[in-house]
Amino acid sequence: MKYISTRGAAPILTFEEAMLTGLARDGGLYVPETIPQMAAEEIAALAGLSYEEVAFRVMRPFVGDTFSDAEFGDIIAHAYAGFGHSARAPLVELSSNHFLLELFHGPTLAFKDFAMQLIGQLFEVALARRGERVTIVGATSGDTGSAAIEAFRGLDAVDVFILYPHGRVSEVQRRQMTTPTEANVHAIAIDGHFDDCQARLKDMFNDFDFRDGVRLAGVNSINWARVLAQVVYYFSSAVALGAPHRKVSFTVPTGNFGDIFAGYIAKRMGLGIDQLVVATNQNDILHRCLSTGAYQTQEVIPSISPSMDIQVSSNFERALFDAYDRDGAAVAQLMEDLKSTGGFCVSQGVQQRLANDFTSGRASEAQTTAAIAHWHQHSGELLCPHSAIGVHVAKAMRDNATPMITLATAHPAKFPAAVEAAAGLHPPLPERMADLYDRPERMSRVANDLSALKAFIEERITS
Repeated sequence: MKYISTRGAAPILTFEEAMLTGLARDGGLYVPETIPQMAAEEIAALAGLSYEEVAFRVMRPFVGDTFSDAEFGDIIAHAYAGFGHSARAPLVELSSNHFLLELFHGPTLAFKDFAMQLIGQLFEVALARRGERVTIVGATSGDTGSAAIEAFRGLDAVDVFILYPHGRVSEVQRRQMTTPTEANVHAIAIDGHFDDCQARLKDMFNDFDFRDGVRLAGVNSINWARVLAQVVYYFSSAVALGAPHRKVSFTVPTGNFGDIFAGYIAKRMGLGIDQLVVATNQNDILHRCLSTGAYQTQEVIPSISPSMDIQVSSNFERALFDAYDRDGAAVAQLMEDLKSTGGFCVSQGVQQRLANDFTSGRASEAQTTAAIAHWHQHSGELLCPHSAIGVHVAKAMRDNATPMITLATAHPAKFPAAVEAAAGLHPPLPERMADLYDRPERMSRVANDLSALKAFIEERITS
């Protein structure tokens, strides 16, 4: 299995190389050269298997010879051992033929744990075999950072630096990043919004002297291994509802497009998916682009769903790459237009290709709050604001004859103020995290400046 860049000018890599590299040296994102296929009988055979067994069968073809079967099985087992639900990603019926896929039973109460716990184990095995050390730098709108810190804290071969927008994440999200005590993890509050953090991250990767000097690696959703891990729960949930014998649909609250791109990969592999619905908040650039063909950035408006307060959706580049028939030069030009002018327009043909795979909707702040209140009152289900956006959009978009699965991406306790304002109930943290507000915090505030960030990292890495 080989991996190629969405911009067509970077070296072709193995799975291990692509995983440890993160962002391609031409600025693009790595994707598989070909998408492995699963026959209907192979998908049907997933029924009744544990989540770990499903994960092994779905991901194994993408890994190539990087890990033996025994190594890969052990990696998966360790990755999900700390989840708080035996099903890992349980389905809950919200209303007739509408289901929630609960993705918040991992260590940091968000869907990012499915990918990050796996990638932590993958890195540990690969780096130990190579006898190497890396510096992981990530940008987060809230959940990726805490999941990355949880996955890599205390590991010998890794230093972790997480950039987050100062004052623009929830208190729970911030404390999950700032209370770990291990010396190899560093939470960095940046003066700006998430897109600034993401831009500085890409700047570091594109500074090859710095990148090579600190052995930079990335675990944002730019890393293919992150997307791959998320493909699994599309298969596990669809099979639980009758796939491949009937199609299912998915609604995904998303800002950076990685989680729903994983659904697209599942569909390309052979999973019978009817609709893939992109659900956005008021920062609705994805909805606007899919509706009109114009991807035009605007000012980021802070919301009660901060993990979706994004205007530059990195993983959308992967979808564009396929929509442009894998023309790396065309994608590179779009990304250059985005950088220089703040946007681009896709052709009518490309817009139609995107529409063949994705539909979209948005929820306002008022609609999000109303959805939290409604579903708590009528079903007893307490939704985080991001999950509420998904449920609101799914209700408007779904065909009642086809099962709809809405991804519940975070535990409501991660956003207690928004949930309490909507439902009149303060969502408690799980018992294992009950002392989170009492733990001392440790963080650094750094200007939105590339030189300052590089100097900060160089001073603190372990040689």
